[in-house]
Amino acid sequence: MPEGDSVWRAADRLHTALAGHALTRWDLRVPRLATTDLTGRTTLEVVPRGKHLLARFEGGLTLHAHLRMDGAWHVFTAGRPWHGGPAHEIRAVLGTAGHTAVGYRLPVVELLRTSDEDRVVGHLGPDLLGPDWDPPRAAANLLAAPERPLGEALLDQRNLAGIGNVYKAELCFLARVTPWTPVGDLPDPAATAVRLAEAARRLLAANTGAHGGRNTGGRNTTGIRRPGQELFVYGRAHRPCLRCGTPVREAPQDGRPTYWCPRCQSGPTP
Repeated sequence: MPEGDSVWRAADRLHTALAGHALTRWDLRVPRLATTDLTGRTTLEVVPRGKHLLARFEGGLTLHAHLRMDGAWHVFTAGRPWHGGPAHEIRAVLGTAGHTAVGYRLPVVELLRTSDEDRVVGHLGPDLLGPDWDPPRAAANLLAAPERPLGEALLDQRNLAGIGNVYKAELCFLARVTPWTPVGDLPDPAATAVRLAEAARRLLAANTGAHGGRNTGGRNTTGIRRPGQELFVYGRAHRPCLRCGTPVREAPQDGRPTYWCPRCQSGPTP
């Protein structure tokens, strides 16, 4: 599933290509929206909200999309061939005189009034890469259910918006606890929750260049630039921990694989 940094970059590409330009093409390949037509309207902005994308148009309408596991937006120079996937996977085409944005495999595509955006994103917690970022509030949300495993709490977008499975595993490693550790069992839970929230913001920003973050050219939590060593534990099952050399372990959590070092991270395991 795309993380908040990937969605932020997608929104940035779409905004650069579409904002301030009139639509010359509008094609939503979703049955309930197939007859809609915003051709001629100007795109005002494209913004991310956690893992959601909101494209706002003149006239007070917003196109809401969510990428979930496999969705992707590609931007092509007008007139160039599209190469984001087979045609039957296309769900949305937005064109201007200069660019065409094509959405592939989008599981969520809906058109709503901009004034109604809270209906689809109002439940989200503070956005790690958004203007509403609030570390104390995010920490308080995490601590609200002290019995909940940390990994699950970090993935819950109602607590803080933007963390996916990769950053969940990496943040638990940085906290030196397993993803199954109850939030209330963290060492100094209140202080640790704030540090985790701030670390999450820093890591995501570093992969976008947003909010003072330095774009590292790829997702990186270790600071190591050598291929295969960009992440501490995610995707490293059975390979040596970069910190202690112990083989990293893998197990499912909430239906998704998670990773941890049995030596560097204390706490319960499955």
